[in-house]
Amino acid sequence: MNNLWKKGIAVACLCSLFLGIVGCGEEEQPAVDEVALDMPAWERYADTPITLDWYIDYSWFVGGWGENLVSKTITEETGVSVNFVTPKGNEGEMLNSMISSDSLPDLITLGWWNSQVNTMINSDMVYALNELADEYDAYFYEVVDPVVVSWYTNSDGNIYCYPNSSCTPQDVEKYDKLGSNQTFLVRKDIYEAIGCPDMTTIEGFSAAVKKAVEMYPEVDGKPLIPIGAHEFDEMGCVSFDKYLMNFLAVPWEEDGIYYDRNTDPEYLRWLKAFRQLGQEGYLADCIFTDTRTQMSEKIAEGRYFCMFYQRTDLADQQKLLYADDPDSIYIAVDGPKNSKGDDYVLPTDSTNGWTVTLISKNCKNPERAIAFLDYMLSEHGQKMISLGVEGEMYDVVDGEYVIREEVLDLLYSDREEYNRVYGGDDTYWMLQNNVMQLEWMPGPQEPLLQMEEWTYPYTQYQGQYEVYFPEDSQVGNVYTKVNTLWSKTLPQLLLAESDEEFDAIMESFVAEREALGFELLVEEESRQIHENMERLGME
Repeated sequence: MNNLWKKGIAVACLCSLFLGIVGCGEEEQPAVDEVALDMPAWERYADTPITLDWYIDYSWFVGGWGENLVSKTITEETGVSVNFVTPKGNEGEMLNSMISSDSLPDLITLGWWNSQVNTMINSDMVYALNELADEYDAYFYEVVDPVVVSWYTNSDGNIYCYPNSSCTPQDVEKYDKLGSNQTFLVRKDIYEAIGCPDMTTIEGFSAAVKKAVEMYPEVDGKPLIPIGAHEFDEMGCVSFDKYLMNFLAVPWEEDGIYYDRNTDPEYLRWLKAFRQLGQEGYLADCIFTDTRTQMSEKIAEGRYFCMFYQRTDLADQQKLLYADDPDSIYIAVDGPKNSKGDDYVLPTDSTNGWTVTLISKNCKNPERAIAFLDYMLSEHGQKMISLGVEGEMYDVVDGEYVIREEVLDLLYSDREEYNRVYGGDDTYWMLQNNVMQLEWMPGPQEPLLQMEEWTYPYTQYQGQYEVYFPEDSQVGNVYTKVNTLWSKTLPQLLLAESDEEFDAIMESFVAEREALGFELLVEEESRQIHENMERLGME
């Protein structure tokens, strides 16, 4: 990392690439050359139109370009228009097809954990961002976080991708308003109507669910869904595994060895409680089969009583509920706790972030692509994608950034129309920097404020526990098989007819997992956790 950074600074100070002078300048080089190098490259391209194709690896992404105020202004300032490409069906299939046919578009955004990231890098299909910066735009080194660059620097000394929503341990120490996305939510009016019960114990939780169904069997003529959850997928269900484990403060490691969270006694005790509720009819069939789209529709109808859920995933539906009836919204409350009553351990974003963006070597104008990335990563770019256009979407009053009332009204009443008209509030989230945006973005308002503020006391940095296993490796193969086994086992546990059947299913899972090579997985997870802690200076 240090060599990479020094290389960038040296080039920025000594070379006159942008003035068309070949080679590095001598000592007598005029000072104006250094000034030119410090100027962001995007400022020179504003009058030279170009279109970049940008693949977003999410079928639900619908962000257009060129109609709303933010995208129009970005094009005016950079000369770049964007043509978004998204998969129609399976994300992995479309991306794999583009990789195999060498037809990658100019920019690619996908989850940092996706195996295609390494495939593209190892197949020499994407540019090293630092090399593009050295050649075309040293401004890159001014807008990136050195800790993030170090984290993402490859063994060859290059950085090939940059994340969004990244948060470092240093950020967590600096800011006291970095919240977790993981919440336990209840429908406010129903929860209050049943007396705001304590739901931290199994007895209290079960009694609350039953009373809610007794008093409110239907919501607007449709059955109340007692307990909601994220969708069940090929990894399991985050609501009933990772989120529940975090609420129960189940550790990730003990004495440097990866801890088997799936067999933790406190976790199994609560899973059995959910099994009992399921046996009594309080786990609706739909929670095992619904897609995210179907769940979003039911959330907008207020049909769930309680759920473990990412608060930002229901923000749009929450606003609709609030506009219709402020008492029908979801609020965060204390949910399941372990038998000791320990505080929850909820993760904030990590250094990995959420997605990463790469520049394909198919890009015919890589100098424009790196300049565009640098624009988006800059403070100016971050203000543009979050606040919007100054004087039209927000104003600076006595040093404070104030979003105009009509803009906020539309944001909180009709997100789809807001995206079409304005396009701020991280509509273009692919390179968003949530931590930087804390410096100017107004805090969340109701009906989102309470959900976020509730998480503050429990939020901790957990990025050291994020591990990665290449699919084409032996340990990656074990990881995939073990997760597939768990995804089949979890519904069986929740739907078991008795605790004895639950125990038998769990025993079978552990035995099958061992036969698949679980020991190898534990060794590699332990190694990576130790390595991550060293890299982050946490040991």
